[in-house]
Amino acid sequence: MTTGNGLSVGIFVFDGAEELNVAGPYEVFTTWRERSALKPRVSTFSWDGRGVRLAQGLHMVPDGSPDDVDPFQVLVHPGGPGVQRLVGDPTHLAWLHAVRARTPLLASVCTGSLAFAAAGLLAGRPATTHWDHVDELARLDPSILVDTETRFVDDGDVVTSAGVSAGIDMALHLVERLENAEVAEEVRRALQYEG
Repeated sequence: MTTGNGLSVGIFVFDGAEELNVAGPYEVFTTWRERSALKPRVSTFSWDGRGVRLAQGLHMVPDGSPDDVDPFQVLVHPGGPGVQRLVGDPTHLAWLHAVRARTPLLASVCTGSLAFAAAGLLAGRPATTHWDHVDELARLDPSILVDTETRFVDDGDVVTSAGVSAGIDMALHLVERLENAEVAEEVRRALQYEG
Protein backbone atom coordinates (compact mmCIF):
# COMPACT_ATOMS: atom_id res chain seq x y z
CA MET A 1 0.00 0.00 0.00
CA THR A 2 1.89 3.04 -1.25
CA THR A 3 1.07 6.29 -2.95
CA GLY A 4 0.96 6.46 -6.72
CA ASN A 5 4.59 7.58 -6.80
CA GLY A 6 5.61 4.93 -4.26
CA LEU A 7 6.84 7.35 -1.61
CA SER A 8 5.89 6.00 1.80
CA VAL A 9 7.13 6.88 5.30
CA GLY A 10 6.68 4.37 8.12
CA ILE A 11 7.08 5.46 11.75
CA PHE A 12 7.62 2.56 14.15
CA VAL A 13 5.94 2.96 17.55
CA PHE A 14 6.40 0.87 20.68
CA ASP A 15 5.71 0.91 24.40
CA GLY A 16 8.01 3.49 25.94
CA ALA A 17 8.74 5.50 22.79
CA GLU A 18 9.16 9.19 23.60
CA GLU A 19 6.08 11.14 22.52
CA LEU A 20 7.85 13.93 20.64
CA ASN A 21 10.17 11.42 18.93
CA VAL A 22 7.01 10.07 17.28
CA ALA A 23 4.80 13.14 17.00
CA GLY A 24 7.46 15.61 15.82
CA PRO A 25 8.44 13.74 12.64
CA TYR A 26 4.82 12.64 12.12
CA GLU A 27 3.65 16.26 12.15
CA VAL A 28 6.41 17.30 9.74
CA PHE A 29 5.70 14.48 7.30
CA THR A 30 1.92 14.84 7.35
CA THR A 31 2.24 18.61 6.87
CA TRP A 32 4.57 17.85 3.98
CA ARG A 33 1.97 15.51 2.48
CA GLU A 34 -0.55 18.38 2.45
CA ARG A 35 1.85 20.66 0.55
CA SER A 36 3.68 18.22 -1.68
CA ALA A 37 3.17 17.19 -5.26
CA LEU A 38 4.68 13.85 -4.17
CA LYS A 39 1.84 13.18 -1.68
CA PRO A 40 3.84 10.74 0.46
CA ARG A 41 1.94 8.16 2.47
CA VAL A 42 2.71 8.51 6.19
CA SER A 43 1.89 5.59 8.49
CA THR A 44 2.54 4.57 12.06
CA PHE A 45 2.90 0.92 12.98
CA SER A 46 3.59 -1.29 15.99
CA TRP A 47 4.78 -4.88 16.06
CA ASP A 48 1.27 -6.32 16.24
CA GLY A 49 -0.76 -3.34 15.04
CA ARG A 50 -2.18 -2.83 18.52
CA GLY A 51 -2.06 0.31 20.60
CA VAL A 52 1.03 1.31 22.54
CA ARG A 53 1.65 3.40 25.63
CA LEU A 54 4.34 5.99 25.01
CA ALA A 55 6.95 7.08 27.56
CA GLN A 56 4.91 9.82 29.27
CA GLY A 57 1.70 7.80 29.31
CA LEU A 58 0.09 8.83 26.02
CA HIS A 59 -1.81 5.94 24.44
CA MET A 60 -1.52 5.67 20.67
CA VAL A 61 -3.34 3.48 18.17
CA PRO A 62 -1.11 2.97 15.10
CA ASP A 63 -2.29 2.43 11.54
CA GLY A 64 -1.35 -1.23 11.68
CA SER A 65 1.49 -3.75 11.81
CA PRO A 66 4.59 -3.87 9.58
CA ASP A 67 2.68 -6.06 7.12
CA ASP A 68 0.00 -3.38 6.82
CA VAL A 69 2.35 -0.52 5.94
CA ASP A 70 5.38 -2.16 4.33
CA PRO A 71 6.94 -1.50 1.90
CA PHE A 72 8.04 1.97 2.86
CA GLN A 73 10.85 4.04 1.44
CA VAL A 74 11.67 5.75 4.75
CA LEU A 75 11.64 4.05 8.16
CA VAL A 76 11.65 6.33 11.21
CA HIS A 77 12.69 4.61 14.45
CA PRO A 78 12.10 6.78 17.53
CA GLY A 79 13.83 6.45 20.86
CA GLY A 80 12.72 6.69 24.45
CA PRO A 81 13.01 4.50 27.55
CA GLY A 82 11.38 1.57 25.74
CA VAL A 83 14.25 1.32 23.28
CA GLN A 84 16.38 -0.41 25.92
CA ARG A 85 14.20 -3.51 25.62
CA LEU A 86 14.53 -3.42 21.82
CA VAL A 87 18.32 -3.15 21.94
CA GLY A 88 18.40 -6.56 23.62
CA ASP A 89 15.66 -8.17 21.52
CA PRO A 90 17.11 -10.48 18.81
CA THR A 91 13.77 -10.52 16.97
CA HIS A 92 13.73 -6.73 16.69
CA LEU A 93 17.35 -6.57 15.60
CA ALA A 94 16.79 -9.25 12.95
CA TRP A 95 13.76 -7.31 11.72
CA LEU A 96 15.88 -4.17 11.41
CA HIS A 97 18.37 -6.13 9.28
CA ALA A 98 15.56 -7.34 7.03
CA VAL A 99 14.11 -3.83 6.74
CA ARG A 100 17.59 -2.44 5.95
CA ALA A 101 17.82 -4.75 2.94
CA ARG A 102 14.63 -3.42 1.34
CA THR A 103 14.29 0.15 2.64
CA PRO A 104 16.22 2.95 0.90
CA LEU A 105 16.41 5.26 3.93
CA LEU A 106 16.53 4.57 7.67
CA ALA A 107 16.16 7.43 10.16
CA SER A 108 16.36 7.40 13.94
CA VAL A 109 15.30 9.96 16.49
CA CYS A 110 17.12 10.30 19.80
CA THR A 111 18.01 6.89 21.28
CA GLY A 112 16.45 5.11 18.31
CA SER A 113 20.03 5.06 17.02
CA LEU A 114 20.89 2.63 19.83
CA ALA A 115 18.67 0.01 18.17
CA PHE A 116 20.41 0.67 14.84
CA ALA A 117 23.79 0.30 16.56
CA ALA A 118 22.80 -2.93 18.31
CA ALA A 119 21.71 -4.31 14.93
CA GLY A 120 25.10 -3.42 13.45
CA LEU A 121 23.63 -0.87 11.05
CA LEU A 122 25.90 1.98 12.14
CA ALA A 123 29.24 0.14 12.01
CA GLY A 124 31.98 2.47 10.82
CA ARG A 125 29.50 5.27 10.15
CA PRO A 126 29.00 8.75 11.63
CA ALA A 127 25.92 8.94 13.86
CA THR A 128 24.42 10.81 16.77
CA THR A 129 21.92 10.32 19.57
CA HIS A 130 20.62 12.10 22.67
CA TRP A 131 23.54 13.78 24.46
CA ASP A 132 23.00 11.66 27.57
CA HIS A 133 23.43 8.42 25.59
CA VAL A 134 26.48 9.10 23.40
CA ASP A 135 28.66 6.87 25.62
CA GLU A 136 26.14 4.05 25.31
CA LEU A 137 26.12 4.44 21.53
CA ALA A 138 29.92 4.17 21.50
CA ARG A 139 29.82 1.11 23.80
CA LEU A 140 27.33 -0.69 21.59
CA ASP A 141 29.67 -0.34 18.61
CA PRO A 142 33.07 1.32 19.12
CA SER A 143 33.47 1.69 15.33
CA ILE A 144 30.69 4.30 15.19
CA LEU A 145 31.97 7.84 14.59
CA VAL A 146 29.85 9.48 17.28
CA ASP A 147 29.02 13.12 16.55
CA THR A 148 28.16 15.03 19.73
CA GLU A 149 27.85 18.46 18.12
CA THR A 150 25.15 18.29 15.44
CA ARG A 151 21.38 17.91 15.68
CA PHE A 152 21.36 15.26 12.98
CA VAL A 153 23.81 13.31 10.86
CA ASP A 154 22.94 12.46 7.25
CA ASP A 155 25.10 9.57 6.07
CA GLY A 156 23.22 8.84 2.87
CA ASP A 157 20.98 5.86 3.49
CA VAL A 158 21.01 6.27 7.29
CA VAL A 159 20.15 9.50 9.09
CA THR A 160 20.35 9.82 12.88
CA SER A 161 19.22 12.72 15.04
CA ALA A 162 20.02 13.88 18.53
CA GLY A 163 17.47 14.12 21.31
CA VAL A 164 13.74 14.73 21.15
CA SER A 165 13.15 18.00 19.24
CA ALA A 166 16.10 17.29 16.93
CA GLY A 167 13.81 14.78 15.22
CA ILE A 168 11.84 17.74 13.86
CA ASP A 169 15.02 19.22 12.37
CA MET A 170 15.87 15.87 10.84
CA ALA A 171 12.39 15.43 9.39
CA LEU A 172 12.51 18.90 7.82
CA HIS A 173 15.90 18.03 6.37
CA LEU A 174 14.42 14.86 4.86
CA VAL A 175 11.58 16.84 3.29
CA GLU A 176 14.19 19.09 1.67
CA ARG A 177 16.25 16.11 0.57
CA LEU A 178 13.31 14.10 -0.80
CA GLU A 179 11.56 17.05 -2.47
CA ASN A 180 13.17 20.50 -2.25
CA ALA A 181 14.11 23.41 0.01
CA GLU A 182 11.05 25.47 -0.92
CA VAL A 183 8.59 22.82 0.24
CA ALA A 184 10.63 22.21 3.41
CA GLU A 185 10.41 25.93 4.16
CA GLU A 186 6.65 25.87 3.60
CA VAL A 187 6.37 23.03 6.10
CA ARG A 188 8.57 24.82 8.63
CA ARG A 189 6.50 27.99 8.34
CA ALA A 190 3.23 26.07 8.60
CA LEU A 191 4.46 24.50 11.84
CA GLN A 192 5.84 27.89 12.98
CA TYR A 193 9.03 26.06 13.88
CA GLU A 194 12.10 28.19 14.44
CA GLY A 195 14.50 25.32 15.32
